[in-house]
Amino acid sequence: MDQEDFTADLCAEQIGKLFQFQDLTGIESLPTCRDVLQRHHWDIESAVQDQLNLREGRPSVFAGTSETSSAPTVLVDPTRQQIFNPEASGTGNFLSFVIDYILRTFYNTFVSVVRFTWSLVWPEPRPPITDPVADVGRFIQNYESMYGSEHPVYYRGSYRQALNDAKQELRFLVIYLHQNDQTDCSNFCSSVLPNSNVISFLNESNILFWACEQDLNEGNRVATALQANVYPYVAVVVLRESRMTLVGRMEGPVSPEEFIRRLRSVFEANEAYLIAARAERIERSFNQSLREQQDRAYLESLRADEEKEQIKREKENQEQEERLLQVRLEEIEQAHKDELKKQKVEMLASIPQEPPLEEPGSLTIVFIMPGGIRIERRFAEMSPVADVLNFVFCHPSSPDIFEVATNFPKRVLNVEDRNKTLKQAGLQKREVLFINDLDS
Repeated sequence: MDQEDFTADLCAEQIGKLFQFQDLTGIESLPTCRDVLQRHHWDIESAVQDQLNLREGRPSVFAGTSETSSAPTVLVDPTRQQIFNPEASGTGNFLSFVIDYILRTFYNTFVSVVRFTWSLVWPEPRPPITDPVADVGRFIQNYESMYGSEHPVYYRGSYRQALNDAKQELRFLVIYLHQNDQTDCSNFCSSVLPNSNVISFLNESNILFWACEQDLNEGNRVATALQANVYPYVAVVVLRESRMTLVGRMEGPVSPEEFIRRLRSVFEANEAYLIAARAERIERSFNQSLREQQDRAYLESLRADEEKEQIKREKENQEQEERLLQVRLEEIEQAHKDELKKQKVEMLASIPQEPPLEEPGSLTIVFIMPGGIRIERRFAEMSPVADVLNFVFCHPSSPDIFEVATNFPKRVLNVEDRNKTLKQAGLQKREVLFINDLDS
C-alpha cells in the first residue's frame, strides 16, 4: 500500500511516533515499524528498548522479569578479550601452573563425560528453583565471616540484575568467581581484595563489582556462561558496540598491584566504547526531545487551526442566524405594513363624507402632521371622535402609531373619547389638532 493509505487511519501523534521510531531503530520498512509500535500499544520507549534488547541477544522486555528466567547473553569472544595468565615469577611456578591447568582441564572433561553418561542412564530430577540474590548474599556472608569486612563494595543482586544495571548506567562490570577450598582463591580474598588500593580502585563510580561462589547455583551458571576454568577468576564485561561483551579476564593468582594494572589496562582499552555509547544516548535523547517538541508544536498548530476553524464556523453560523432573523423581522414588518394598508383601505370607506361649507353645525379641523404638512377638513359637530381618528389613520401623511392632541391647553384625544361627539369633546368651530408620531 502507498504511504497515504498506510497512514490514513493514524492520528498526527501516531505518525510522529512512527517516523521517530524509524529514526531511532534504523528499520527501513514502515509497516514493520507500525507493527512493532502497535504490539507495544504505541509506547515508543518500550518499543525502542525491546528492539535494542533483541539486537543484543537479550530476552524481550515482555518475556518476563522473573529471576528464574535466562540471564542476558554476554558475547564471549576471545578475539575481543584481554586474557591475563597467572604471574610467572620463575620456571617452577610456570611449570606448576601448566601442570595444574592440564590436570584441571582433564578432570573437568572427565567429570563432564561421566555426568553426561550417567544422565542418559539415570536422568536427574529437575533441579529446584533457587534464589540468585540469596546466593550472592550467602557468598558475601561467608566471605566476611572468613576474611573480614574490608573489601570493595559488592553488588548485592543477581548476575542478571548486575548486567542490566551496568548496561543501563554504562559502567564496567567486574566479576569475581570464588572457589572454596582453593588456596589461590583464599590468598586472593585475604591479600588482594582487602588491599586499600584495590578497594579504592573498585569503588569508583564507573565500576560495578559482583562476586559469587562457583559452588552455588548462581555462581555455577555464571562460570559456565563465561567459560571459567581456573580460579580465582576475574572478568570484565562492558557495553561494546551495543552488546554486553566480555572484554577481559584473568585467571589464577595475582598481586594487588598487578590486579589493578590489568584492570586499568582493560578499562583504558574499552573506555572509548562507553564514551561512544554515552554520546549516542545523549544524541538519541536530544533527537527524541527535539522530535517531541516538534510533535507538540505540530499538535499545537493543529489545535490552533482547529480553534480558528471552529471560531470561523461559529461566526458564520451567527451571521447566518442574524441574516435569517433580519429577514424574518423584515417579513414581519412588511406583513404589518400590509395589514395596516388593508385596514386603512377598509376604514376609509367607513368615514362619512365631508359636509358642505354652508351646512350649519359643521366645524373645520386643521391637522398638523409631523412633517409640518397642514390638512384641513370639515366634520359635523355631531360626528364621533372616532371619525377624526380614523381620518388621521387613513391619511397617507399620517404615521402608523400616533396621538391627536389640541394645542393649548394640550389635551389628547384617546380611545375613551372615540364615542363622544366632536362637540362633547370640546372641539370648536375651527380647531387645530397636532398629530404626534409615537414611533419617533
